[in-house]
Amino acid sequence: MKMVRRALLVLILLLAAGGMIFYFSPLWVLDVQVRLQLWREGIKSEYIEAGGYRLHYFEGGPAAGQPLLLIHGLGARGEDWSRLLPALAADGFHVYAPDLPGYGRSSRPQNADYSITMEENAVVAFAQAMHLSGTFVGGWSMGGWVAMKLALDHPSMVKRLVIYDSAGVYFPANFGADLFVPSDARGITRLMKMLSQNPEPLPGFVTRDILRKFERNGWVIERSVRAMTNGRDLLDFRLHDLQQPTLIVWGADDQLIPLTVGRRIHALIPNSSLSIIEGCGHLAPLECWRPVGKTTKEFLEAQPPVIDQEETLQAAR
Repeated sequence: MKMVRRALLVLILLLAAGGMIFYFSPLWVLDVQVRLQLWREGIKSEYIEAGGYRLHYFEGGPAAGQPLLLIHGLGARGEDWSRLLPALAADGFHVYAPDLPGYGRSSRPQNADYSITMEENAVVAFAQAMHLSGTFVGGWSMGGWVAMKLALDHPSMVKRLVIYDSAGVYFPANFGADLFVPSDARGITRLMKMLSQNPEPLPGFVTRDILRKFERNGWVIERSVRAMTNGRDLLDFRLHDLQQPTLIVWGADDQLIPLTVGRRIHALIPNSSLSIIEGCGHLAPLECWRPVGKTTKEFLEAQPPVIDQEETLQAAR
């Protein structure tokens, strides 16, 4: 009986400790859960030195699979591909998802400008370090901007291109730079409403942890936004030179970068197709990953590649 009581006491203490850890560091706990899930699905977490940076990346899929390099967006990291990455690996692609400098678990140099050009150069260095050439490339939001610039500046590195709710061309924004670095609960709610079609209310302790994270790393986002809004890397007058077959995937209800931007990019890129995901917003590759994964797989596997097509898919979360 004593042994049972001791075991129950140990269990209660462990549960209490776990509850305290989750209360004070919920984002860390959620990250651990995501990483364990990726590990269970055969996705490795690795580091590599490239371009003067220590870059963290996820990698998975059959060794003989066609390489597919995924580039995340502003304020994001490799974990944001957590639904799409294992699905594409299961479809036979050999998938890489690095954390760009300044984000996730990659190095965060203090003297960098975190511009699109800087992040593009880091992706080039990563691809060279991994011996990737003639690769399928996917980019989401800011990552789509990086991916399109990569395809223009280094065409031999990109075989086909997929962009998801991408930045990169001028459009009149109805928000300021402060949207991306909220300083209070109201700011977090506003940001989530811009990103997600159906954001769930966040408990107070989660909101506090998110704000602590922005206090630590918000300066990187601020520098990235400052570099993006100076206009030097905009691609409005370059996209007509992009020759790779390109799939443009867009959440129909994207409040951050509206569908009109996706249609304009489609009109500017000669060999492009457009897939619209109904019932989804800016987080389409995460919240609507099934139709996004399906249209991505079909486009990358099609022989010859399908171009100059528009389709509308229903969200299946």
